[in-house]
Amino acid sequence: MDGLPHNIPLQTAPQRQSTLKAPIDCVGVGLHGGGRVRLGLLPAAPGTGIVFRRTDLGREIPARFDRVVDTRLCTVLGLPDEPAVRVGTVEHVLAALAGAGVTNAVVEVDGPEAPIHDGSAASFLFLVDCAGVVAQDAPAATIEVRRTVRVSHGAAFAELRPYPFGLDMGFSIAFDAAAIGRQALTLHLTPDAFRGELARARTFTLASEIEAMRAEGLARGGSLDNAVVVDGARVLNPGGLRMADEFVRHKLLDAVGDLALAGAPLRARFVAHRGGHALTNQLLRALFADAANWRLHIPSVEPALAA
Repeated sequence: MDGLPHNIPLQTAPQRQSTLKAPIDCVGVGLHGGGRVRLGLLPAAPGTGIVFRRTDLGREIPARFDRVVDTRLCTVLGLPDEPAVRVGTVEHVLAALAGAGVTNAVVEVDGPEAPIHDGSAASFLFLVDCAGVVAQDAPAATIEVRRTVRVSHGAAFAELRPYPFGLDMGFSIAFDAAAIGRQALTLHLTPDAFRGELARARTFTLASEIEAMRAEGLARGGSLDNAVVVDGARVLNPGGLRMADEFVRHKLLDAVGDLALAGAPLRARFVAHRGGHALTNQLLRALFADAANWRLHIPSVEPALAA
């Protein structure tokens, strides 16, 4: 394994599926609709994956790349034949579940989007920590990327490359706004790395774009309490940034959530420049479009001992 970091444990993917020890819920505001939303996280049986349940409609949507119906400013899951059955802004809760290693859970929402809270994944990770995580008596599959897959749009691109273990990630951004500028970050995704490097990074926007977003019916619940707002060289939030490169860290956080829509942890190197929800979803669609691009790996594990 020449050229690989020597301080990363080889066993970074869970060997067993896992779920929450207990149900837990919260209430918040939807970023785009601006309405009150209740969200619940519930334990689920092995093999369930992550499923979003609209409690107000009595319908469920599996958290999969092929159920993405919109990627404007957030990732929206839906049922293609039922336009009313959709859940938006799912990427932060998905990132928290993936970052904590949860493979099976039901996410209940009583409206069309998940709550935004402070614009990061920290509150969802807090819920997972409070509920607890328990290993299940079923091996956890991983998706091994076998050859490089790349999608692009102008100067922006995203790609997945073969990698021997876990999910290695690199992201770079370039904005004209001086407060953001050019930033880049690489990390190997582990629960500790997610918690320490990504979870608290908040979503961000440009002040010049807010009016246009609201004219399209978006960002109605947005405020300085749940997003970093940039105006040229200024960060308008009274408390400033949580870290100097919070912008690229949030882009990586979003990518963790969007890549979780593969349906199982990836064994790959993910690289993106000026990417976002749309490119990441296109990347997963391109990956699974050809069976030669990937292979499902299921480890052999001994049955868990009874407590």
